[in-house]
Amino acid sequence: QVQLVESGGGLVQAGGSLRLSCAASGRTFTYYSMGWFRQAPGKEREFVAGISWSGGTTYYTDSVKGRFTISRENAKNTVYLQMNSLKPEDTAVYYCAVQYGTWSAAPAAMDYWGKGTKVTVSS
Repeated sequence: QVQLVESGGGLVQAGGSLRLSCAASGRTFTYYSMGWFRQAPGKEREFVAGISWSGGTTYYTDSVKGRFTISRENAKNTVYLQMNSLKPEDTAVYYCAVQYGTWSAAPAAMDYWGKGTKVTVSS
C-alpha cells in the first residue's frame, strides 16, 4: 500500500521558515517526479513546487520563487520543501504528491497523494 506522509507543518510568524518533509513508501518510486501542492480555506488546490526523479529539474509557481526550495533524497524516498520568508498568504494545508514520469503540475495527473500538513503564517 502506497503511503505519503508529510511532516514539518506548524505555526510561524511572517518572515520565518519551515521545512516540510514527505516520506513515500509502499512501492518503488523510480522515475517518479515528486512535488507539493497547497490548499487554502475556500480555495482550490494549487501547485507549489515539483522536482524530477533525478533531482536535476525543479519547478516552482511564481509566488514562491526565490523563497521556497524543493529537494529530494531518492535513497529515502523523501522530498523536502524549505520555505523561507514566509508570508501570511502562504497559509494553507500543504500536500505531497508523486507522478510517474515528467512533472506536469496538474493535480489530476498525480498518482498518489499525502494527507497534508498545515502551515499557518501569522502577520
